[in-house]
Amino acid sequence: MHELIELLTAHGVLLVFLVTLAARAGLPLPAAPMLVVVGGLAAEGQLSGMAALVAAVLANIGGDVIWFVAGRRHGYRVMKLLCRISLSPDACVRQSEGLILRWGGQALLAAKFLPGVSVVAAPMAGALGFSWRRFIAYDFVAGLLWSGTFLLLGLMLSDQIQQVLDMLAGAGLLALAALGLIVVGLVLRRLWQRRRFARRTRGGRITVAEAAALQDSGAAPVFIDVRAAGGRAVDPRHIPGALLLELDQLKRQAASLPRDRDLVLYCNCPNEVSAALAVTVLAEQGITGARAMVGGLDGWVLAGRAVAGSHSGPSGA
Repeated sequence: MHELIELLTAHGVLLVFLVTLAARAGLPLPAAPMLVVVGGLAAEGQLSGMAALVAAVLANIGGDVIWFVAGRRHGYRVMKLLCRISLSPDACVRQSEGLILRWGGQALLAAKFLPGVSVVAAPMAGALGFSWRRFIAYDFVAGLLWSGTFLLLGLMLSDQIQQVLDMLAGAGLLALAALGLIVVGLVLRRLWQRRRFARRTRGGRITVAEAAALQDSGAAPVFIDVRAAGGRAVDPRHIPGALLLELDQLKRQAASLPRDRDLVLYCNCPNEVSAALAVTVLAEQGITGARAMVGGLDGWVLAGRAVAGSHSGPSGA
């Protein structure tokens, strides 16, 4: 532990840059707590707080630019990948999209402080067509606020942080073991949240082949596209004749949906999360014949089924 603290003191600015860059890239590293510790060390004159701030802001922008470019080129496929490898619930795509559509560039400021959404916000901004100038401007301010907040917190709590560091140095391997248990506990908690979310939305599924068979048999189901407006703007494809209803609209219009036909809901999000949530919404309204289509719109297209609308960009969610 003494060696770790000496390493942080000697190479704090470099570590701030590397850890923050890795965290912005999506790795589960404790960038924010490290900035608090660095702020405490800066208050004691053991390293430069201004240099740490510059390093953190540059790392934020660098990591976000990588995902922004990926979002512009590959659209919602990037968010689907991020949510699959992330410990955060799959709803991060939907939450990030809603945040950006509601608040525009200002959403990038709030997203920095929202676990799960923070990594997804940059590629989402790219997929939704943010200009380079607009993205860099908001991302710079967001990175400055985020980095400055945690460094300032460390400066304000410098005495307490120094006491904690002294205690950890004295505890040695016992302190490392305790920190390891805390990290493991947080990971297990996230995994439990994912499993609980998956169990909650597991029922009411239909495969693309089953939905296509219904359509071909003459007992055509009612297809409902539950993607958000931003998702449909990026990818205007939809199943011919499908109703375009977002989750909040679906609840309001549930009473007008037919009860004597199969309802097939689809999106293009990880694990069909939006469609699965829509099924639960309809079930609460007494409609039990609704099912989420496994594979979503991309699965429908891959099966060679017809779609309407032009498609010049990446897949929507």
